[in-house]
Amino acid sequence: MRTLKILAAALTLTAGTLSANAAVAPSAALTEADVSAWLDSYLPPAMHAADIAGAVVVVVKDGKVLAEHGYGFADVAKHTPVDPKLTLFRLASVSKLLTWTAVMQLVEQGKIDLDADVNQYLDFKIPPRDGAPITMRNLMQHTAGFEEVFRNLLADDPQVQTYETWLKGWTPARIFPAGAMPAYSNYGGTLAGYIVQRVSGEPFDAYIEKHIFQPLDMQHSTFREPLPAALAPQMSQGYGKASQPPRKFELTRPVPVSALSSSGDDMAHFMIAHLQDGEYMGNRILGERTAQLMHNSPLTVLPGIDRMELGFYETNINGREVIGHSGDTSWFHSALHLFLKEDVGLFFSFNSQGNQGAVGPLRTALFNAFADRYFPGPAETQRVDATTAAAHARLLTGYWMSSRRSQTRFPAILELSPGAQGRVSVNAKGELVFPRLGRADRPLHWIETSPFVWTDADAHLRVAARIADGRAVMLGSNESTPSVALRPPWYQNAAWVLPAVDLSISALLFTALAWPIVAIVRRVRGTPMNLDARSYQAYRGSKLAALVIVAAWMFWAVTATQQITSLGVPDSQVRIAQCFGFVAFFGGAGLMLWNLCAVWSGVRRWPAKTWSIVLVLSALLVLWVAWVFNLIGFSMDY
Repeated sequence: MRTLKILAAALTLTAGTLSANAAVAPSAALTEADVSAWLDSYLPPAMHAADIAGAVVVVVKDGKVLAEHGYGFADVAKHTPVDPKLTLFRLASVSKLLTWTAVMQLVEQGKIDLDADVNQYLDFKIPPRDGAPITMRNLMQHTAGFEEVFRNLLADDPQVQTYETWLKGWTPARIFPAGAMPAYSNYGGTLAGYIVQRVSGEPFDAYIEKHIFQPLDMQHSTFREPLPAALAPQMSQGYGKASQPPRKFELTRPVPVSALSSSGDDMAHFMIAHLQDGEYMGNRILGERTAQLMHNSPLTVLPGIDRMELGFYETNINGREVIGHSGDTSWFHSALHLFLKEDVGLFFSFNSQGNQGAVGPLRTALFNAFADRYFPGPAETQRVDATTAAAHARLLTGYWMSSRRSQTRFPAILELSPGAQGRVSVNAKGELVFPRLGRADRPLHWIETSPFVWTDADAHLRVAARIADGRAVMLGSNESTPSVALRPPWYQNAAWVLPAVDLSISALLFTALAWPIVAIVRRVRGTPMNLDARSYQAYRGSKLAALVIVAAWMFWAVTATQQITSLGVPDSQVRIAQCFGFVAFFGGAGLMLWNLCAVWSGVRRWPAKTWSIVLVLSALLVLWVAWVFNLIGFSMDY
């Protein structure tokens, strides 16, 4: 759009930012002149260093557009500059804010009950879990309990499958009871968009146009794919890097949660409406009480870190009450923040990933620097005593996996990808060390400011943990809302599973590679193996088994990785992986057991007998891991 990397990777973005408090003078006046001058000096050099093609930034204040700027190019080859009023950017998950606003319009009209079973609004059924249904509140706060969906999130042809067909094609498993665990869900948001369509009687994109775009005068916005002819020429290109050719326009399956294309100026209108409790230029999209309900219905999972509201999530900073949302396609990266008490909104979007994903740190740094410049807060002075803090830190050590994950389908194997499950440790001083955090020149310095809440001394980072029966069972961050990290079950814990798989695959690979080498050496030396026919067949079978098990494992690894780094993989490739893996893992284990029996019932020496045991254990371990992580199966729903 997994594991603890959602938490750790999100923290990594902020860990690489500049310390805005040190970089700018505090308490600058938020005026058009100051913010424009600051942005002009801040963004262009940062974008150039990061190899980012273009960006749009908009600031609103007191019901008006304070400043809006385009930087760089919408089309590098044509030198088309970014126009904040006209250039469209793909806003990805920021789209959800419009969908949630549409939901609240229908809540206000009494057509949707936030706490009723959503099945009453659907023409298909979401199965209950533990006897409990899903409510719209669950969907808006990402607590419906759905596992992650990977297949067909992006598409080449929007006509092949509509979002309704995508939604009804497969209902992902509910791996948590409703309301019990926050786990970000594109499926859940799409379900809410479909309910808007069902309840209103209008197609989703038409509903948004009539009830949000028109009253907010958002003339350069659309959920439609492909883009309407009038808007297509205004669409920015998307880039991996500004120095590379542009990428193809990304079409999305779950339209209500990801399809919005909009200009900076149009998003200014949307921010003003929410900051003015639902009103823009005399037109209302929400009643005042409804808007306040949407902005201030927090779900507290871990005290001390940001929470989900109804659709928005908190991005609090410097003691200020801030709500917002971010969004990422492969090439576009956006964020929206509303400083509620200050009546200020900040929106920005970039059209490139940049060098090594540099847009992530830049996006976080821009928000932090803006807040520190115009809305600074007092430094955190509260501390937990050193002895207690060290004891608390030790409780967090070990591996963690994200609540946002696949559990019943083959993408679960991504839990074993490098860094997927994050390992928390403590240093010699007893301080927390999080995975992949900090810069080469400045590691993060975590201070426990209240029981089981940690703050980095030099950045806007907070981490909190839940303790049950003297054991840390949940870990969250203000950068990972709404998902959290949980302890992996023993059978999926990368602490031992990953080394065991590595050793097993290494043993099997060594066996496969050594087979032809040993055969050549024996032939050159004229030293045959002197095995009876049955033993020799078993010997050859073990070598073939080693080869096919390694090949199947690697094919699955490539397939699973491609699924999250591109438009996905062809169904034919997944089917090949399933069939090949089934034969290789079960057949390979069987051949290894046959070889074990042949070796131990024959006249082979102890090295061969020992290695036959190693091969059996390796084959069975790979088979077991393939079973646990759902590589054994033939479903095309994932």
